[in-house]
Amino acid sequence: MDNFPLLIPLLICTCLNIVAFGAFALDKHRAQANAWRTPETTLLLFAALGPFGALAAMKILRHKTRHTKFLLVPVFAILHILLAIYLFTPVFW
Repeated sequence: MDNFPLLIPLLICTCLNIVAFGAFALDKHRAQANAWRTPETTLLLFAALGPFGALAAMKILRHKTRHTKFLLVPVFAILHILLAIYLFTPVFW
């Protein structure tokens, strides 16, 4: 029960990454179907909130890998890792 407060941010982070992966997958599907696309700024917002899901979608689906602005996705992932270390390491409390 002592780790229950840590479970909530982990669950939120997991959900955000699943949503980001889904947004990239949906955009890839729409690109192949020549249908309405998700704006790149929206995809970048999803990537900022769930960078690991976005990064996984970019690697697995090979989507948005040639666009320069999507080089920010690994930067977002590093920032999330640093934030998690800062928030969940007792040294910083």
